[in-house]
Amino acid sequence: MTITGPCNAPDGVDVVALGESMVTFLPTRPGRLADVPSFERGIGGAESNVACGLAAAGHSVRWVSRVGADGFGDHLVEAIGAYGVDVSAVGRDSARPTGVYFRTAGDRATDAHEVAYYRAGSAASAMSVENVDLRAVRSGRVLHLSGITAALSEDCLGLMRELTAPRAGRPLVSFDVNHRSGLWRDVDGPRVLLELARGADLVFVGEDEAEEAWGITGGPDAVRDALPEPHVLVVKQGGVGATAFVSSAGGGGLVAQFPPPLGSAGDRPSQAVHSAAPSRLPQAAGNRSTTFEPAPAVDVVASTGAGDAFAAGFLSATLRELPLPDRLRHGHLWAAATLTAPGDLAAPPARDTTDRLTALDDAAWEKLRLGPGWTQAIERADEEVRTP
Repeated sequence: MTITGPCNAPDGVDVVALGESMVTFLPTRPGRLADVPSFERGIGGAESNVACGLAAAGHSVRWVSRVGADGFGDHLVEAIGAYGVDVSAVGRDSARPTGVYFRTAGDRATDAHEVAYYRAGSAASAMSVENVDLRAVRSGRVLHLSGITAALSEDCLGLMRELTAPRAGRPLVSFDVNHRSGLWRDVDGPRVLLELARGADLVFVGEDEAEEAWGITGGPDAVRDALPEPHVLVVKQGGVGATAFVSSAGGGGLVAQFPPPLGSAGDRPSQAVHSAAPSRLPQAAGNRSTTFEPAPAVDVVASTGAGDAFAAGFLSATLRELPLPDRLRHGHLWAAATLTAPGDLAAPPARDTTDRLTALDDAAWEKLRLGPGWTQAIERADEEVRTP
C-alpha cells in the first residue's frame, strides 16, 4: 500500500508545507547579541526547513505562506525557491512586514543562548482560510504542518483547524507539535496542540515536549496512550533515538493512505535498500506496532533545525515506501546533518549515503559517530572509489 492523496490539481506535488519562514541573522562570532558587531543572513522556519530538505533530496515540494512586500520577503521567496521548492502559492502582503529574528552563535540548550524575534504582526501571522489558496495547500500527497503556525494568531489557528479537520480526500496530514511556550499568550497552547495532533495522520513530538506541554513523564508508551488517534506517532527521544507507533487497525479513508507497518502484505521496501533484519521488526502489542531505532552518536555543533530535518528525512523515506525502521534511521541521519552544521538548515546527506548507512547491521549502526563535515567526507570517499 502506498500513500495516496488528492493530486487532483494539475500542479500536484509530493509534499506541501505551510507555515511562516523568517529571515535569520546569525552572528559572525560568539558573544552576547549586545556585543556582536555583524551578522550573516539566512532563512529559518520549521515548515520551510522541511520543504527545502525534501526538495534538495529530489522530491517535488510546495511551500505555502505569506511574506511582506519588502526586500526580506523577496529574499525568502528567492532563497527557498533556489532549493527547488515551488513558491508560486506564497502570498505578498503590502500592509505587514516579513518576520525576522536574531540569535547568538551558541547552542539553544545553553543558558547563554539568546534569540530575539521580530515577528509580531508579520505577514505570515495574518494567514487565514480566506487569504490562503486552499487548493494549492491540498494539492500534495502529504500536507506538513507544525504547531508554531497555530500560535501566531486566531486566524492562523482557524486555518490549522480547517486543515486538520476530517475531510474526504484530504492529503495525509503530517504534524510536528513544535511546542514553543513563548509564542502562546492568551490561548491554552498545550490544549490546542493536543487537539490538532489528534486530527493529524502522522505526528512528530519530542519526549521532552510531551512532558513540558502535557505533563507526560512515562516515556513513549505514555505519549501514545495520551495520543492514540494518529495512525502513526513518532516520539523523538533526543540522542537516545526515536520510537514509532503504527496503528494496526484496518479501515479505509485517511488510515488507508498510509503504507502499512513493516511485515504487512502491502509493504514494498525499495530495492535500493535492505529489508529490515528480524531484530528490527516492529513489536506488536494490541492494536498497534512499536519500532525503536537508536540515534547514532553525533558531535553536535548546534541543535537548531534538527527536529525539522528528522521530520523531512522520515517523510522522504515514507514517500519512497521504505520499511518503518529505515524511515526512523533516515530521520536520524538527516537530523545528524543539521546537528553538525552551524545554521538552521543543512543539506541532507546524499541518497546513496543515507541508504548505505541505513542498511548497516545493528552493531555497525551503533558504532557510528558523525561529526562536522561527515556528509561531504563520505561523498568524497565515494567519488574516489568511483574514479579510477
